[in-house]
Amino acid sequence: MGRKKREYHRQQVVDNLYKNPILGKFINKRMKHGKKSIAETIVYTSLDNLSQKVGLEPVQAFEKVLKNVSPVMEVKSRRVGGSTYQVPIEVAHERGLSLAMRWIIENAQARAGLSMIDRLSHEMTDAFNKTGNSIKKREETHKMAESNKAFAHFRW
Repeated sequence: MGRKKREYHRQQVVDNLYKNPILGKFINKRMKHGKKSIAETIVYTSLDNLSQKVGLEPVQAFEKVLKNVSPVMEVKSRRVGGSTYQVPIEVAHERGLSLAMRWIIENAQARAGLSMIDRLSHEMTDAFNKTGNSIKKREETHKMAESNKAFAHFRW
């Protein structure tokens, strides 16, 4: 009998309307207190608003938004000889998507006034046009990685 534990793969969550796993993950990230129907309403309505503004299909527009926001490089702390260095590393595709989703939701919640549907659609429209706080966060992350490029040899 093998000593390795068996790997269990989680079933991929897809959304109800478009059958897209990435959109299903975004809805689950938006969900609060298990109220999925409210999260679905918010996300689908803001996607419709986004698609009307940019003139693309909702899923295509959403994927372009995530592509614009997801980072390529980030920094991680490494302790070497008693001091801590910020070491730049490449971001895996899944982590990049997850960070982009998190940043979009956080920045939409931080916007003032309006309903959550409007805030989320405005944030996604800004991200589609490569402006807004989510894109600013991505650029800030890239600047940190660029400025700490000298410590790249500590990566392992």
